[in-house]
Amino acid sequence: MVVREKFHGELKVLREKLLEIGRLTEESLTKAIEALETKNVDLALEIIDEDYKVDNLEEEINDLAIWLIAKQQPVAIDLRRVVVAIKIASDLERMADFAVNIAKSTIRIGEEPLIKPLEHVKQMHTISVDMLSKCLTAYQEEDVLLAKQVAEMDDKVDDLYGITIKELLTLAQDEKGSMNQITQLMFVGRYLERAADHATNIGESVLYLVKGKRYDLNE
Repeated sequence: MVVREKFHGELKVLREKLLEIGRLTEESLTKAIEALETKNVDLALEIIDEDYKVDNLEEEINDLAIWLIAKQQPVAIDLRRVVVAIKIASDLERMADFAVNIAKSTIRIGEEPLIKPLEHVKQMHTISVDMLSKCLTAYQEEDVLLAKQVAEMDDKVDDLYGITIKELLTLAQDEKGSMNQITQLMFVGRYLERAADHATNIGESVLYLVKGKRYDLNE
């Protein structure tokens, strides 16, 4: 009985570390768009400098998960909880990397005035962060319906990404001197689109956790 209690205590630690990565990732993505919109290079540098926190937490999760599998030999849903934690941590770390990439694009744009409002980029960001929040809640509560909702939101991000790229390509024909910024804004759109994909991956992991079966929510 004591052994099982200790195991479930360690699972709780694993979950808490994962939710902390989620919080840091959401914060980084929000700061990244703020830095881009305000051309705040100092904030962009802060995002880059603090990325180690997510990397360290991912490593801690992997180490703890491996230890739990080796020492406790969990089965069924408990094993899935451990395996899923590793997968979700990886997806969150990639999302945090996209925040860093947006920060780097901000630095590359520098003080140059933005050639277009960031309306669609900000919409992509809002939806992506909402997806992240929902998939973490779905993970915490093992909520299958909420996990499926996240995948449905991804379509809207894809649509906005397509609109953004078309607008930027049109601008590229007339704004030859702004190709650096146009390219960086295309990258930003791509980073947000990929962040939404990783949130969908987390939704799939929640379904696997609860159902014990793999689902492709991108279909």
